[in-house]
Amino acid sequence: MTKLSMFCLTLNPNHLNLIKNLGYKPVGLGNSNFSNDWLTDKNQNTIHHKNRFYGEYTFHYTLWKNNFLNFEGWIGFCQYRKFWVTNQKVNENISLETFKSLVLKEVPEKFFNYESIIGEELFVNKFRFSKFVKRNIKKMMLNPSLFFEKSKRTIKFHFDMMHGDGNLEKAIELLDKSEKNDFTNFVNTEVSFNPHNMFICKNKKILIAYYDSLFPWLERCEKIFGFESLEGYGLKRIYGFLAERYMSYWFKKYTKFAVLPIYFKDIEEFSYKNL
Repeated sequence: MTKLSMFCLTLNPNHLNLIKNLGYKPVGLGNSNFSNDWLTDKNQNTIHHKNRFYGEYTFHYTLWKNNFLNFEGWIGFCQYRKFWVTNQKVNENISLETFKSLVLKEVPEKFFNYESIIGEELFVNKFRFSKFVKRNIKKMMLNPSLFFEKSKRTIKFHFDMMHGDGNLEKAIELLDKSEKNDFTNFVNTEVSFNPHNMFICKNKKILIAYYDSLFPWLERCEKIFGFESLEGYGLKRIYGFLAERYMSYWFKKYTKFAVLPIYFKDIEEFSYKNL
């Protein structure tokens, strides 16, 4: 195995000791008061004020713009409710000590020849049918084949239903020419993506290349979506959702990737007195 620098993002300052106990780098997001023990998205070159629209990407922007990636080796990101594990079968009533033994702290040798690690696929065509009907029955009625052909429930279809009909197309129009056709094909043919904006890179060169492609695009998207009219979770976090789909596409196109399970466990469930 080889060590990696794992950033764990949270909104809660009370998570500091637990995150440090895991051997991760604590990252505080949002408007809470975080001590100097934390890394945050509040820096000289920052988009902290956009956090409720960009989510975790305000911290990624901080790493990118402030040249904070001044170390070598593998770099990863997890969240206070989502963690990397090597074992798919994890007991929900897991103890803290067992939890600590299962979450990823080093990159296993079997991944040494890969350049990135992304989460296991989320298949949007397997979502409950009623979920789509509730979101946009009109769109379903206008295209009856969507009721029967799951292959047509693509990433684009899912994005239209959940984050505004046509918004993904508008955003793609602002992509660099070198990416526009390939990303269009990706969202129109794929029925799954790698979720939660979680990824691990073999080195900072790969991570910076991703940032260099992503952030200028999202900034251009601000000119059409703005911020004031974004209401409801599906629209308010549209920049994070765009990044989530683009992340899957970019790492699959430009890196030799592997996948790992992402384990859902809110660390709030653990008692701080046991640390």
